[in-house]
Amino acid sequence: MIRSMTGFASATGARAPFSWAWELRAVNARGLDLRLRVPDWIEGLEPGLRQLIAEVVQRGSVTLSLRLTRDEATTGAGLNRATLAAMLDAMAEIEQQAHDRGVALAPATAADILSLRGVLEEARPADETEGLAGLLLAEARALVADFQAMRTAEGRALQAVLQAQLTEIAALTDQAATLAEARRDSVADSLKAALARVMDVAEGADPQRVAQELALIAVKSDVTEEIDRLRAHVEAARALLTDKAPVGRKLDFLTQEFNREANTLCSKAGSTDLTAVGLALKAVIDQMREQVQNIE
Repeated sequence: MIRSMTGFASATGARAPFSWAWELRAVNARGLDLRLRVPDWIEGLEPGLRQLIAEVVQRGSVTLSLRLTRDEATTGAGLNRATLAAMLDAMAEIEQQAHDRGVALAPATAADILSLRGVLEEARPADETEGLAGLLLAEARALVADFQAMRTAEGRALQAVLQAQLTEIAALTDQAATLAEARRDSVADSLKAALARVMDVAEGADPQRVAQELALIAVKSDVTEEIDRLRAHVEAARALLTDKAPVGRKLDFLTQEFNREANTLCSKAGSTDLTAVGLALKAVIDQMREQVQNIE
């Protein structure tokens, strides 16, 4: 199944006293680059998210962000008894030392003590973080499903484009084969004429050696192997488009092979018509390679 490496999904949720917003996006990359921007105080959330995404994404630069806010109006406050005890012990020691030196201190009020840092803190239920992590991971599954649905839809569109391009490449390859066959007789006649001219002006030349050199030129100008390989590459690419595994890397390699054969075809063309077909092949292959860069 063809999937695009690009995708986007977002979602929002809430559970008192929290509310949050998700964003999951991905762009092209050579491998998997996963970046998470989530609160680090929610135990177990980040590793759970990493595993969830890694299960479905093979390639791409993926960024997941979670913006979480807390409604202070619903948050209670309570004493930190350990901090309070430490503060009272420190105050008692200060008062004792002041008394020993004859220094009079004004008595501290409860308000003074409550204003000290750490004495009064937000009340947070012991299981609040654990429950929140489970809820967020459950929501993340739905988010990733939406993300995958978008990547799959884009993959279907890419597959249709690639199928059309492969059809065009196959047609151009057939056209090249027809032109190559049509020029076979003219090439033979040209080589015979060249042999006659060489023998006329090269006194003492070995006819057999000259014929061997011209035969070698004929072999080098033959494009049968390039056409056969282009047809094989078309079939291989069509097979990859039906594969269930990620095939982006394989298709990228295959487009390089397509381009190599088209280049060789152009270099061996020997005629304007065949050269024009080779250039048209290179143009379609280049367009195909651009699309392949988006495939996982």
